[in-house]
Amino acid sequence: MTTFKRARSEEQRAVRSQAILDTAATMLTEMPVAELSLNELSRRVGLAKSNVLRYFESREAVLLELLHNATQDWLSTLRAELTQTVDPSATVTGRSEQLAAAFASSLGQQPLLCDLISAQAAVLERNVSTEAVLKFKHASHADLAELLGLLLEHLPELGEHDAERFAVHTVILVGALWTYSHPTEALRCAYEAEPELADMRVDFTATVAEMSAVVLAGLFARR
Repeated sequence: MTTFKRARSEEQRAVRSQAILDTAATMLTEMPVAELSLNELSRRVGLAKSNVLRYFESREAVLLELLHNATQDWLSTLRAELTQTVDPSATVTGRSEQLAAAFASSLGQQPLLCDLISAQAAVLERNVSTEAVLKFKHASHADLAELLGLLLEHLPELGEHDAERFAVHTVILVGALWTYSHPTEALRCAYEAEPELADMRVDFTATVAEMSAVVLAGLFARR
């Protein structure tokens, strides 16, 4: 354990906060969210737990900050995917399917984000103060506005209201699909032992693409 020295400037605090976030992100490549403990995070950062808590009020606060950062990374990836995938001269149906494919592909490149989304309601938004939740929700609101802008840029016919419905509904689906598409070791062994059960496995990217396209089609059909 290193000797703790209080960060004296905002820049020093930012560097130390980022070190905590980077360490937590690395840990999540090795273990599920549920297994990431504040004790182990503190050990890896090289600080006492009480000193880590000077920067983040709880383990969940660290994870919420990671979720926001991962969302920002995803939005950059999505922007590039949409530009490459969606043909502006295509029909509404064609662009809807292309957008759904880009949406799924970009999410498939962000395992950290998907893992955190899958744990958001049950884990991340527990054991945090109202102040921490408000900070996260304000950041999420800004992220949503950016996402809506991207959706409407390539599919303006959707309209702002339905673009928001698509974004919220599909992100909730992503959390469930990520969990189902990453079975436990026992389930993987069961599928290997009895291949006829393999049709119960979920391919994350393909299923997100299919369900996103269905949601878009349904929103247009309801009009």
